[in-house]
Amino acid sequence: MRVLITGATGFVGSCLTRRLVEINKAARGHTFFEGMSPIDIHIFTRSTSNKWRIADLLGRVTEHEVDLRDALIVERAVAQIGPTIICHLATYGGFASQKDTSVIIESNLLGTVNLLRACEKIGFDCFINTGSSSEYGVKSEPMSERDTLEPVGDYGVSKAATTLFCQSMALERGLPIITLRLFSPYGPWDDPHRLIPYVIKSFLRGQSPELSTPKSVRDFINIDDVMNAFLKVISTPTSGGKIYNIGSGVQYSIGEVVSMINDIIGNISEPGWGKVNSQKPEPASWVANINKAKTELGWFPTTSLWTGLNKTVQWIKENLDLYP
Repeated sequence: MRVLITGATGFVGSCLTRRLVEINKAARGHTFFEGMSPIDIHIFTRSTSNKWRIADLLGRVTEHEVDLRDALIVERAVAQIGPTIICHLATYGGFASQKDTSVIIESNLLGTVNLLRACEKIGFDCFINTGSSSEYGVKSEPMSERDTLEPVGDYGVSKAATTLFCQSMALERGLPIITLRLFSPYGPWDDPHRLIPYVIKSFLRGQSPELSTPKSVRDFINIDDVMNAFLKVISTPTSGGKIYNIGSGVQYSIGEVVSMINDIIGNISEPGWGKVNSQKPEPASWVANINKAKTELGWFPTTSLWTGLNKTVQWIKENLDLYP
């Protein structure tokens, strides 16, 4: 089985790359999924990619320098690799500093169009598009795959358009394309600027994290559960065009998360609430309805937030030098 991973230097992409490398190591030349051989892992990176998450993996994967916005380069690389499984995790615009509308649209939508058309030319067994809960926009109840997409902001719009393009290609041409719509993944290797690692590293150093409001809510999903969703689709592909929410199905406020981290670390510092202005209005509800993934994929999260935060705290404590 030959797997291509885009976005392999990002949080989720690097964790998937790491998981597949670990599976290969454990397989020792034997099959690990019934009827499948050990994995030939290929990754796309860019000349500007920060490879701190995968520096120790580069000898175990084949790296290709590819900008997804360049259709010709993408087509050549895909033809050379001949992947049977494509895990598309490359994305841009998820951070406040990534504001350029043209780059967001070109990277997310045009990049996916280029990649999918190149893959269609050679044929493939499974293409996993990584979506985002930002596609839904503001809802007043658990978000379902049947909900109307009402994204707010360039990033959400670009991700919604990308998912719809993938679904259209799957339905129109009978292609095995699946979208996993992620909510708020967290865990080891997460970006230092995101909430959970930022709070953890601050408390571990005896500092007070500067935050906006404790009332914001999110559906936090542990990275191990996210990886299990990807592996579930890779090992037992479903019919094309399907979209699945990948979240915990439980909503927590930022205040509750920070309090848990404080309790785990045994910290006495108080967070600096109100020190940061909120970037946008916060909804009162932001949680996934995961019934479809449970029923059709047989996937469900197994890691509680308390357990996941404990593991993340211990990992960051052991790797604090990665979080300056």
